[in-house]
Amino acid sequence: MLSAVGSPSSSKETPMSTTSPIALITGGSRGLGRSMALKLAEHGTDVVLTYRSNQAEAEAAVTAITQLGRRAVALPLDVGKASTFSTFAEQLRAALTSQWQREQFDNLVNNAGIGVHASFAETTEAQFDELVNVHFKGTFFLTQTLLPLIADGGRILNVSSGLARFALPGYSAYASMKGAIEVLTRYLAKELGARRIAVNTLAPGAIETDFGGGVVRDNADVNAFVAAQTALGRVGLPDDIGGAVAMLLAKDSGWINAQRIEVSGGMFV
Repeated sequence: MLSAVGSPSSSKETPMSTTSPIALITGGSRGLGRSMALKLAEHGTDVVLTYRSNQAEAEAAVTAITQLGRRAVALPLDVGKASTFSTFAEQLRAALTSQWQREQFDNLVNNAGIGVHASFAETTEAQFDELVNVHFKGTFFLTQTLLPLIADGGRILNVSSGLARFALPGYSAYASMKGAIEVLTRYLAKELGARRIAVNTLAPGAIETDFGGGVVRDNADVNAFVAAQTALGRVGLPDDIGGAVAMLLAKDSGWINAQRIEVSGGMFV
């Protein structure tokens, strides 16, 4: 288990509060997850982030968060392996106790994912199963496992995709998993309402990251096509998503519940 605790930077006028909200972000060491973690830290939230294999990336993310004056811990997790979730929950419980002297955290962001681009006719069963395990089964059973550790009145944010609303060839399997996540979100909102836990879906549009091999970021033709289909005239950036997450998890946003919020700059409107 990798962990690190931050201390306030010299530019901060007030020390970190032990009662600051804590957010757990799966896949928080890179890409959109990293941006989410940093934006939340800027808004006063401590962060537990997970990473699958790249410990150096996770350590760098933890350092960046602590430089913003927040506490941060990184824990290894493969969201595609549900059999490991109970062990992860125990590691998380130990980290909460040792670093925050708390038994629960406040906000869960189910962000970790993989990309598969293949036509419907060419999608293999192995690809399909991996997508199910990571995007749907993983989200379903990790959230279930962590329910006792989520504070009443907390938030759950499930990351979907604009591809669940509009269709582009090559993403039938991936988008189907995200459609399932959107249905799951509404059921979680209904069933967890008694605990005052709000559950929403965040659906990013095309973003310049290394996701899917970095095609949106690195392929000029793809980038130009996406920009031309977007009302605001450009492709999204990671901080566009990180800022939206910080907004949706802010204290005053608790009445937003069971909603799908697309953050795409107006793609395909």
